[in-house]
Amino acid sequence: MGSCIKTMADLVFCEPTELYNILNQVTKLSRLTEPNYLCLLDVRSKREYDESHVITALRVKKKDKDYLIPESVDLECVRYCVVYDSNTSTLEMTLVYNENEDDNDFDNSGPELALGPAVECGKWLSNFTRNPVHILKGGYQRFSGLYHFFRTQKIIWMPQELDAFQPYPVEIIPGKIFLGNFSQACDPQVQKDLKIKAHINVSMEMGPFFAGDPDNLLHIQIEDTPDVKIIPFLRHLCHFLEIHLELGSVVLVFSTRGISRSCAVIVAFLMHWREETLQRSWAYVKKCKNNMRPNWGLVTQLSEWEKIVLGDTVTDIFNPPY
Repeated sequence: MGSCIKTMADLVFCEPTELYNILNQVTKLSRLTEPNYLCLLDVRSKREYDESHVITALRVKKKDKDYLIPESVDLECVRYCVVYDSNTSTLEMTLVYNENEDDNDFDNSGPELALGPAVECGKWLSNFTRNPVHILKGGYQRFSGLYHFFRTQKIIWMPQELDAFQPYPVEIIPGKIFLGNFSQACDPQVQKDLKIKAHINVSMEMGPFFAGDPDNLLHIQIEDTPDVKIIPFLRHLCHFLEIHLELGSVVLVFSTRGISRSCAVIVAFLMHWREETLQRSWAYVKKCKNNMRPNWGLVTQLSEWEKIVLGDTVTDIFNPPY
């Protein structure tokens, strides 16, 4: 999900792609069903929140110098606490206009030097959280511009609605490469929302899009078994992805469940493209896709690929987490 750079105690910036990936993690169901997984807080005005907000976001009200957090939230136990305002771009002091909560009109006192609303709230929250508080970089404006399909006016989410939530493919290279499963690759709405222009299908099944179009479909027909050979396909795969990156067309890489074969080829591509170790590429994909689990045969071949790419075997695959 990109790199979180710690810039002040207990506060970290969260890139839009990171929040997008947090929202799209799965185990058997969407991880949004887990009560202590994500606490997403909106500190904008009531008018702005009611107009639209990020899915599952709760509005935070301020009373004097404290914030009224919904009782359902257990800040100490929550894995991700993400706060956003309209357009925060710094964790430092900035010129802020006072806004009247009742009528949302600016008052006449002019701008003053202060922390942005999300940062101010985040600092307060960091007194109660075990994990760092994430501040969404660029706020709602940037996130909703990139992921308009995650805007909503819905305020209350019932457990069964979260159970039924269909996650999108995770984002590996922002706006360029996504990683998903076969059902996501078959969903026309997903293709439209993510502006998918090409597919890499690493499964035995035939997908419905780009059939007979070798420029925009690379189909690597292999089983998810420990003895399957993937190395013979990797140079072609890297070339295919590099061409589409150059063209600026968005690619969806997928396999049946999106956790083994597709994850392995994404790791292989990142090793080649960034000229980096298996360990580093693996950690990056794991952050984007928490439940990635390439089979052991694929892991050993990724180790071979590391030697091809870097000229030496650097990563010890017998040391967890492989």
